[in-house]
Amino acid sequence: MKPKKTYSQADLRYLRMLARQYPTVQAASTEIINLQAIMNLPKGTEHFLSDIHGEYEAFLHILNSCSGVVKEKLDELYSTSLSKADRDQLATLIYYPQEKLERIAQDCTDLEEWYRITLHRLIEICRLVSSKYTRSKVRKALPRDYAYIIDELLHTHAEDSDKRDYFENIISTIIDIDQAPSLIQAVCSVIKRMAVDHMHIVGDIFDRGPRADIIMDSLLDYHSVDIQWGNHDILWMGAASGSRTLVATVLANSIHYNNLEVIETGYGISLRPLSVFANEVYKDCDVSRFAVKLTGDDADHYSEKDKLLSARMHKAITVILFKLEGHKLLRHPEFGMSDRLLLDKINYQDKTVTIGDKVYHLEDTDFPTVDPADPYTLTPEESQVIHQLTVSFQRSEKLQRHIRFLYSKGGLYKIFNGNLLFHGCIPMTEDGELMSFTIGGKTRKGKEFLDYAETTARKAYYDKPGSTERQFGMDFLWFLWAGRNSPIFGRDRMTTFERRLIKDESSWVEAKNAYYTHYNDPAMCEELLREFGLEGPHCHIINGHVPVKTKKGESPLKGGGKLIVIDGGFCRAYQATSGIAGYTLIYNSRNIRIVSHEPFPGREAAIRLDRDIASSSVIFERMDSRIKIAETDIGRQLQAQADDLRALLDAYKTGAVAEDHRGE
Repeated sequence: MKPKKTYSQADLRYLRMLARQYPTVQAASTEIINLQAIMNLPKGTEHFLSDIHGEYEAFLHILNSCSGVVKEKLDELYSTSLSKADRDQLATLIYYPQEKLERIAQDCTDLEEWYRITLHRLIEICRLVSSKYTRSKVRKALPRDYAYIIDELLHTHAEDSDKRDYFENIISTIIDIDQAPSLIQAVCSVIKRMAVDHMHIVGDIFDRGPRADIIMDSLLDYHSVDIQWGNHDILWMGAASGSRTLVATVLANSIHYNNLEVIETGYGISLRPLSVFANEVYKDCDVSRFAVKLTGDDADHYSEKDKLLSARMHKAITVILFKLEGHKLLRHPEFGMSDRLLLDKINYQDKTVTIGDKVYHLEDTDFPTVDPADPYTLTPEESQVIHQLTVSFQRSEKLQRHIRFLYSKGGLYKIFNGNLLFHGCIPMTEDGELMSFTIGGKTRKGKEFLDYAETTARKAYYDKPGSTERQFGMDFLWFLWAGRNSPIFGRDRMTTFERRLIKDESSWVEAKNAYYTHYNDPAMCEELLREFGLEGPHCHIINGHVPVKTKKGESPLKGGGKLIVIDGGFCRAYQATSGIAGYTLIYNSRNIRIVSHEPFPGREAAIRLDRDIASSSVIFERMDSRIKIAETDIGRQLQAQADDLRALLDAYKTGAVAEDHRGE
């Protein structure tokens, strides 16, 4: 006779808690069957994007098109029955249903017939993209107002003679009561929701482009997403946390690139304190080295007075920034960056600065707020200005909501379904060893240092205001942004001082960390994966941060295909260097493919002319057999749940836990 199983008190406590959710043998058994069924479905599609840099129109288009997945499904269904023009129009309708419907309503001669045909096609597409999910999951994704109707249409096939009249009657009624446009929009949203199961943003949502806040709003509404912090994200996280240095950095960058719309319109932060200060203090100064970058039509929209004010504001906030950075460097010698203390290295008589063992001529030494004898001390007026601006960042409700989302959904790296995702680099020495950092009283490297860095980054936002822990966290965020060989900066120095004040471009060089050489070696990539507990033929590093110079023949695949760089140039400012407008990655149950995108023609052209982003897709790895959910991270979680439920079944059967039939 089999001995009766004994349970520890901890096991019994857990099983009794589980029994509240599954109070009977039947309830537990049903859930086990459900979990096993889910695990045998194909793995959902993952979508990877990186280095979006505020380019919200291109981002939203790629989000809507799922990097070509929607168009691929249309071709699969209709390549032999619909013209390319009709397929393009249908794709645009799915991407921008409200706007496209308005145009079609103006031009179409028989709108009811168009509605009928289009609803049939959209339901067919929706049925295809939903086919690898459980009916329960699809139902949960349906818009509440149309959930019942869409569910009926998805599971009532018009070609079934017994159901044809039923199906057609539903469609006719929808058209008769003027609900076709609303239902079309609802079905389009379900198609996009089902086409991609999970999205990864591999860093740098902010800066350069006009409206990172619009991108963040769309991510808040997205059904399943994770974020790996980029250096530009860290910058805004620090500013929102209350770091004066990172507020100054955000403003200096935004003014320099004429990108103030996101600050003033997006986040409602007034720059009046800075403009008043700059116009008063720098009105008689040379500000030629601080001229704002204006491109294309922008240059025609600004008067000489506007340009002068922008340059004065840029110079004023940059000088404040240099002083505040000096405070951090003096406070933290363990950052190993004392050579970046440059304000005290200026010779005002000769108009030179000494950097290392070299002396450089300075194009500008007209700094009315800098005391050569005490160069890092802010004037009272500078202190007041940066305080007012910092408070504005902290009081922007929308910015704070976005930063909380970055913290809740983000981290420095992510391990997901056998892939290691991070934005910058795993810092390495020239001889291929993991680089060590002695910060916070201990020496760390590799995964251990990234784990420490992420924990410390969270202290900047979540620890008590005014505490030493929060202050160190904010200082550390600055280190992550600009620190020597920081894992998300990945260079030996940030040469903002040199670029603004020195004409000799040899001083501007920012040498990359050795990681960017070693990642071409397959063996080194395998070693880095093992550092994070990953090993196997389908494990990869997925990396952002450094644009791939495609037009010079550079490939996004490194290390024999073990590492994929997906920063191809979303940001328009980088497209001249990269030659394209971004890489994205698609990982489904059958293969992994990289998609390269040409520049986006613009939202208006997309809607009016059915112009999509020209993209090309290359499969670089095929699976031996179709991956099932059981083989994924979620599958392993589901298996653990099933195992727990089996243990609960045993406890019911032996009487260790009593069933509760009261709810039946």
